[in-house]
Amino acid sequence: MISAISILPILFQLFVPPPAYEADVFSECRQLVVVVSPNANGKHARLWKFERSGGSWKSAGVAHPVNLGKKGLAWGRGLHSTKPGAQKKEGDLKSPAGIFRFGSAFGYAESPRLSLKMDYRPITTSDICVEDPKSQYYNRIVDGGKLNADWVARESMLRSDAQYKWGIVVKQNDPPEADGGSCIFFHLWRKKGSGTLGCTAMSETNMLSLMQWLDPAKKPLLMQMTQKDYESYRRKVALPTLR
Repeated sequence: MISAISILPILFQLFVPPPAYEADVFSECRQLVVVVSPNANGKHARLWKFERSGGSWKSAGVAHPVNLGKKGLAWGRGLHSTKPGAQKKEGDLKSPAGIFRFGSAFGYAESPRLSLKMDYRPITTSDICVEDPKSQYYNRIVDGGKLNADWVARESMLRSDAQYKWGIVVKQNDPPEADGGSCIFFHLWRKKGSGTLGCTAMSETNMLSLMQWLDPAKKPLLMQMTQKDYESYRRKVALPTLR
């Protein structure tokens, strides 16, 4: 006779959602951006682009260097299951690790100088990204001049150093959870090897190439993590080998 206690573990397995990779996160994805760092504490990483046709992944260009947060990586809030280890927090100077979708592209130009498939937001002098976890606009780019400010911390999107001349929103902590991290972008670097405040930065040439390549119709995903963590996913989900 089976006791109620003995079947509890079985019921738990039936009703607990499976990890993200088992839930077919990649089923519709036909473009994959992979950012891999040798370890969780480093600010140096490389970016690969892949496109899937049929059942196979093919490289889309040559891998190139990117800069991560000054203090490396911490698990963010995205499409992946909860992971042990450091978790992304507001102001921790870490880039989010995990699996994420992309939001819109943005830039200082009124319209992009190249053909984009992504939505594009021209940045104005009053555009800000809200970093205050207590604000109703937390982790959103808004026109600060048109709202009643309920924030203390915010970042101007029209920077004097032109790091946001071109950029892409990474949908981390979306919808936002207080203190889960905000204003995470792909943007231009000051120079190779210079750590960010939590974003992923690259050269202007590589940024423009990525912006032009990404196609929302192909359900692109970002995988950003350590080499070890990527290899773990790759073996389970038949993802591309990094060369």
